[in-house]
Amino acid sequence: MNFETILYREDGPIGWITLNRPHDGNMFTAQMCHELRDCINAIRRETRTRVVVLTGAGDKFFCIGGRKEGMEDTNLYAGVLPTLEMYESIDRLQKPVIASVNGYAVGGGNVLQVVCDLSIACESAVFRQVGPMMGSFDAGFGTWYLEDLVGKKRAKEMWYLNPRLSAKQALEWGLINRVVADDQLEVETRNMALEIADRGAFALASIKGAFTARHGGVSGLARMAHDLLLRPYLNTEESQELSASFREKRQPDSKKFGH
Repeated sequence: MNFETILYREDGPIGWITLNRPHDGNMFTAQMCHELRDCINAIRRETRTRVVVLTGAGDKFFCIGGRKEGMEDTNLYAGVLPTLEMYESIDRLQKPVIASVNGYAVGGGNVLQVVCDLSIACESAVFRQVGPMMGSFDAGFGTWYLEDLVGKKRAKEMWYLNPRLSAKQALEWGLINRVVADDQLEVETRNMALEIADRGAFALASIKGAFTARHGGVSGLARMAHDLLLRPYLNTEESQELSASFREKRQPDSKKFGH
Protein backbone atom coordinates (compact mmCIF):
# COMPACT_ATOMS: atom_id res chain seq x y z
CA MET A 1 0.00 0.00 0.00
CA ASN A 2 1.44 3.36 -1.09
CA PHE A 3 0.42 6.61 0.60
CA GLU A 4 1.71 10.19 0.70
CA THR A 5 1.26 11.09 4.38
CA ILE A 6 1.73 7.72 6.10
CA LEU A 7 4.06 4.76 5.72
CA TYR A 8 3.00 1.13 5.98
CA ARG A 9 5.05 -2.02 6.26
CA GLU A 10 4.41 -5.61 7.31
CA ASP A 11 6.70 -7.28 9.82
CA GLY A 12 5.47 -10.86 10.12
CA PRO A 13 2.10 -10.66 11.92
CA ILE A 14 2.61 -6.95 12.70
CA GLY A 15 1.45 -4.08 10.52
CA TRP A 16 3.40 -0.86 11.20
CA ILE A 17 1.67 2.43 10.35
CA THR A 18 3.83 5.54 10.64
CA LEU A 19 2.42 9.07 10.54
CA ASN A 20 4.90 10.61 8.13
CA ARG A 21 4.84 14.39 8.44
CA PRO A 22 7.71 14.91 10.93
CA HIS A 23 8.45 18.40 9.60
CA ASP A 24 5.04 19.45 10.91
CA GLY A 25 4.80 17.49 14.15
CA ASN A 26 3.13 14.59 12.30
CA MET A 27 -0.03 16.67 12.37
CA PHE A 28 -2.83 15.04 10.46
CA THR A 29 -4.39 16.65 7.44
CA ALA A 30 -7.61 15.65 5.73
CA GLN A 31 -5.52 13.50 3.41
CA MET A 32 -3.81 11.74 6.31
CA CYS A 33 -7.14 11.06 8.01
CA HIS A 34 -8.42 9.38 4.86
CA GLU A 35 -5.18 7.51 4.19
CA LEU A 36 -5.07 6.13 7.72
CA ARG A 37 -8.69 5.07 7.39
CA ASP A 38 -8.03 3.40 4.04
CA CYS A 39 -4.92 1.63 5.32
CA ILE A 40 -6.74 0.21 8.34
CA ASN A 41 -9.71 -0.85 6.23
CA ALA A 42 -7.33 -2.72 3.93
CA ILE A 43 -5.77 -4.44 6.96
CA ARG A 44 -9.25 -5.42 8.06
CA ARG A 45 -9.75 -7.37 4.84
CA GLU A 46 -6.61 -9.52 5.10
CA THR A 47 -5.54 -12.28 7.51
CA ARG A 48 -1.75 -11.85 7.45
CA THR A 49 -1.73 -9.08 10.03
CA ARG A 50 -2.65 -9.94 13.60
CA VAL A 51 -1.64 -6.72 15.37
CA VAL A 52 -1.26 -3.11 14.18
CA VAL A 53 1.24 -0.59 15.55
CA LEU A 54 0.67 3.14 15.08
CA THR A 55 3.61 5.51 15.58
CA GLY A 56 5.08 8.78 14.33
CA ALA A 57 8.08 9.46 12.11
CA GLY A 58 11.17 10.93 13.76
CA ASP A 59 12.08 10.99 17.43
CA LYS A 60 10.20 14.04 18.71
CA PHE A 61 6.55 13.85 17.68
CA PHE A 62 3.93 11.14 17.80
CA CYS A 63 1.27 13.60 16.64
CA ILE A 64 0.41 17.11 17.83
CA GLY A 65 -3.04 17.51 16.32
CA GLY A 66 -4.44 18.47 12.97
CA ARG A 67 -4.04 21.01 10.17
CA LYS A 68 -7.20 22.57 8.79
CA GLU A 69 -5.57 24.70 6.11
CA GLY A 70 -6.52 23.98 2.53
CA MET A 71 -9.91 22.54 3.32
CA GLU A 72 -13.11 23.54 1.59
CA ASP A 73 -14.62 26.80 2.90
CA THR A 74 -17.95 25.46 4.04
CA ASN A 75 -19.81 24.72 7.26
CA LEU A 76 -20.79 21.34 5.87
CA TYR A 77 -18.84 18.14 6.48
CA ALA A 78 -16.35 18.84 3.69
CA GLY A 79 -15.09 21.78 5.74
CA VAL A 80 -14.46 19.70 8.87
CA LEU A 81 -11.20 17.84 9.48
CA PRO A 82 -12.34 14.19 9.20
CA THR A 83 -10.70 12.92 12.39
CA LEU A 84 -13.62 10.61 13.08
CA GLU A 85 -12.64 8.68 9.96
CA MET A 86 -9.40 7.69 11.74
CA TYR A 87 -10.83 7.07 15.17
CA GLU A 88 -13.74 4.97 13.94
CA SER A 89 -11.53 2.83 11.71
CA ILE A 90 -9.29 1.99 14.69
CA ASP A 91 -12.32 1.28 16.84
CA ARG A 92 -13.92 -0.99 14.22
CA LEU A 93 -10.77 -2.92 13.35
CA GLN A 94 -11.10 -6.44 14.78
CA LYS A 95 -7.35 -6.56 15.45
CA PRO A 96 -5.58 -4.91 18.41
CA VAL A 97 -3.94 -1.55 17.70
CA ILE A 98 -0.93 -0.43 19.75
CA ALA A 99 0.06 3.23 19.93
CA SER A 100 3.85 3.46 20.09
CA VAL A 101 4.21 7.02 21.36
CA ASN A 102 7.64 8.30 20.32
CA GLY A 103 7.31 11.93 21.44
CA TYR A 104 4.66 14.61 21.87
CA ALA A 105 1.06 13.36 21.78
CA VAL A 106 -0.92 16.57 21.94
CA GLY A 107 -4.51 17.52 21.10
CA GLY A 108 -5.85 15.16 18.47
CA GLY A 109 -2.61 13.23 18.75
CA ASN A 110 -3.42 12.35 22.34
CA VAL A 111 -6.96 11.39 21.34
CA LEU A 112 -5.44 9.17 18.66
CA GLN A 113 -3.38 7.21 21.21
CA VAL A 114 -6.37 7.09 23.59
CA VAL A 115 -8.49 5.39 20.92
CA CYS A 116 -5.84 2.69 20.38
CA ASP A 117 -6.23 -0.52 22.37
CA LEU A 118 -2.87 -0.24 24.14
CA SER A 119 -0.23 2.48 24.42
CA ILE A 120 3.49 2.16 25.05
CA ALA A 121 5.57 5.33 25.29
CA CYS A 122 9.20 6.39 25.46
CA GLU A 123 10.38 8.19 28.59
CA SER A 124 10.54 11.56 26.82
CA ALA A 125 6.95 11.40 25.55
CA VAL A 126 4.56 14.21 26.51
CA PHE A 127 0.77 14.07 26.66
CA ARG A 128 -1.61 17.02 26.63
CA GLN A 129 -5.06 18.27 25.57
CA VAL A 130 -4.95 21.89 24.46
CA GLY A 131 -8.26 22.43 22.63
CA PRO A 132 -9.86 25.05 24.91
CA MET A 133 -6.60 27.03 24.85
CA MET A 134 -6.68 27.14 21.04
CA GLY A 135 -10.36 27.55 20.26
CA SER A 136 -11.08 23.89 19.64
CA PHE A 137 -12.33 20.76 21.40
CA ASP A 138 -13.03 17.06 20.88
CA ALA A 139 -16.33 16.15 22.54
CA GLY A 140 -16.70 12.46 21.78
CA PHE A 141 -13.79 10.05 21.46
CA GLY A 142 -11.62 12.63 23.23
CA THR A 143 -13.91 12.79 26.28
CA TRP A 144 -15.72 9.46 26.66
CA TYR A 145 -12.71 7.29 25.93
CA LEU A 146 -10.43 9.49 28.03
CA GLU A 147 -12.82 9.19 30.96
CA ASP A 148 -12.70 5.41 30.60
CA LEU A 149 -8.93 5.52 30.97
CA VAL A 150 -8.29 8.07 33.71
CA GLY A 151 -11.68 8.68 35.36
CA LYS A 152 -14.03 11.63 35.07
CA LYS A 153 -12.20 14.07 37.37
CA ARG A 154 -8.83 13.63 35.70
CA ALA A 155 -10.37 13.65 32.23
CA LYS A 156 -11.97 16.98 33.04
CA GLU A 157 -8.68 18.22 34.44
CA MET A 158 -6.97 17.39 31.15
CA TRP A 159 -9.60 19.31 29.21
CA TYR A 160 -10.23 22.22 31.62
CA LEU A 161 -6.69 22.93 32.90
CA ASN A 162 -4.68 21.41 30.03
CA PRO A 163 -1.76 20.04 32.11
CA ARG A 164 1.32 18.76 30.38
CA LEU A 165 1.89 15.14 31.45
CA SER A 166 5.19 13.32 31.28
CA ALA A 167 5.22 9.67 30.29
CA LYS A 168 5.66 8.73 33.95
CA GLN A 169 2.63 10.82 34.97
CA ALA A 170 0.59 9.41 32.08
CA LEU A 171 1.40 5.91 33.30
CA GLU A 172 0.42 6.81 36.88
CA TRP A 173 -2.87 8.25 35.63
CA GLY A 174 -3.67 5.14 33.60
CA LEU A 175 -3.50 7.06 30.32
CA ILE A 176 -0.95 4.60 28.88
CA ASN A 177 0.16 1.03 29.60
CA ARG A 178 3.97 1.08 29.63
CA VAL A 179 6.97 3.41 29.58
CA VAL A 180 10.33 2.33 28.19
CA ALA A 181 13.69 3.94 27.48
CA ASP A 182 13.69 6.08 24.35
CA ASP A 183 16.13 3.84 22.50
CA GLN A 184 14.11 0.73 23.37
CA LEU A 185 10.69 1.91 22.17
CA GLU A 186 10.65 0.11 18.82
CA VAL A 187 12.07 -3.12 20.26
CA GLU A 188 9.66 -3.18 23.21
CA THR A 189 6.71 -2.26 21.00
CA ARG A 190 7.57 -5.15 18.69
CA ASN A 191 7.87 -7.53 21.65
CA MET A 192 4.44 -6.45 22.89
CA ALA A 193 2.92 -6.88 19.44
CA LEU A 194 4.44 -10.34 18.96
CA GLU A 195 3.15 -11.45 22.34
CA ILE A 196 -0.36 -10.35 21.40
CA ALA A 197 -0.04 -12.03 17.99
CA ASP A 198 0.35 -15.37 19.78
CA ARG A 199 -3.10 -15.01 21.35
CA GLY A 200 -6.25 -16.34 19.71
CA ALA A 201 -7.23 -13.95 16.91
CA PHE A 202 -10.94 -14.77 17.16
CA ALA A 203 -10.90 -14.40 20.94
CA LEU A 204 -9.16 -11.03 20.69
CA ALA A 205 -11.62 -9.85 18.04
CA SER A 206 -14.52 -10.88 20.28
CA ILE A 207 -13.05 -9.10 23.30
CA LYS A 208 -12.38 -5.93 21.32
CA GLY A 209 -15.89 -6.09 19.89
CA ALA A 210 -17.34 -6.32 23.39
CA PHE A 211 -15.38 -3.27 24.54
CA THR A 212 -16.43 -1.33 21.44
CA ALA A 213 -20.09 -2.28 21.78
CA ARG A 214 -20.27 -0.36 25.05
CA HIS A 215 -20.04 2.97 23.24
CA GLY A 216 -21.05 1.81 19.76
CA GLY A 217 -24.81 1.60 20.31
CA VAL A 218 -26.63 -0.38 17.63
CA SER A 219 -23.52 -0.28 15.43
CA GLY A 220 -21.38 -1.82 18.16
CA LEU A 221 -23.89 -4.54 18.95
CA ALA A 222 -24.45 -5.27 15.27
CA ARG A 223 -20.72 -5.63 14.78
CA MET A 224 -20.56 -8.20 17.57
CA ALA A 225 -23.51 -10.12 16.14
CA HIS A 226 -22.63 -9.87 12.47
CA ASP A 227 -18.83 -9.95 12.40
CA LEU A 228 -18.26 -12.39 15.22
CA LEU A 229 -21.34 -14.37 16.26
CA LEU A 230 -22.96 -14.87 12.85
CA ARG A 231 -19.90 -16.39 11.21
CA PRO A 232 -19.52 -19.40 13.54
CA TYR A 233 -23.29 -19.90 13.57
CA LEU A 234 -23.31 -20.32 9.78
CA ASN A 235 -21.03 -23.35 10.24
CA THR A 236 -23.34 -25.11 12.70
CA GLU A 237 -25.46 -28.11 11.76
CA GLU A 238 -28.56 -26.12 12.66
CA SER A 239 -27.78 -23.33 10.20
CA GLN A 240 -26.81 -25.72 7.42
CA GLU A 241 -29.95 -27.84 7.90
CA LEU A 242 -32.20 -24.78 7.79
CA SER A 243 -30.47 -23.54 4.66
CA ALA A 244 -30.73 -26.93 2.96
CA SER A 245 -34.38 -27.46 3.87
CA PHE A 246 -35.27 -24.02 2.53
CA ARG A 247 -33.52 -24.71 -0.76
CA GLU A 248 -35.10 -28.16 -1.02
CA LYS A 249 -38.57 -26.88 0.00
CA ARG A 250 -38.99 -29.39 2.82
CA GLN A 251 -39.49 -29.33 6.56
CA PRO A 252 -36.23 -28.94 8.47
CA ASP A 253 -35.02 -31.78 10.69
CA SER A 254 -35.26 -30.12 14.11
CA LYS A 255 -33.21 -32.92 15.67
CA LYS A 256 -30.17 -31.15 14.21
CA PHE A 257 -30.95 -27.91 16.00
CA GLY A 258 -28.60 -26.99 18.80
CA HIS A 259 -25.81 -29.33 17.68
